[in-house]
Amino acid sequence: QVQLVESGGGLVQAGGSLRLSCAAQGSSFSVYAMAWFRQVSGKEREFVATVSWDGGSTDYADSVKDRFTISRDNAKNTGYLQMNSLRPEDTAVYYCAAKRSFVADSEASEYHFWGQGTQVTVFS
Repeated sequence: QVQLVESGGGLVQAGGSLRLSCAAQGSSFSVYAMAWFRQVSGKEREFVATVSWDGGSTDYADSVKDRFTISRDNAKNTGYLQMNSLRPEDTAVYYCAAKRSFVADSEASEYHFWGQGTQVTVFS
């Protein structure tokens, strides 16, 4: 089992930056791929970014490409999402997720473990 705890969300003006963290406790996080998803109330959960177990492979939603960067530090059992040039439409609850596989994946149904989410609000 893996427990995931997100942090770093908050209120930021459009154009600003935030860095989300996802701290993993329990089984070896380093052998799991991870991802970030986001959800707006009343809408489906949306893929944001994913990274393979070793950080060597990443993928992004088109809406965040060139603005967000996913990374991980397996020595610290922590994943990150650096969000730059934030827009009001990035406002959502952001969730990190991990899956029992090395391979990065954009499908939420493939992930076995989820954090509780952290709110990001971008105002103009």
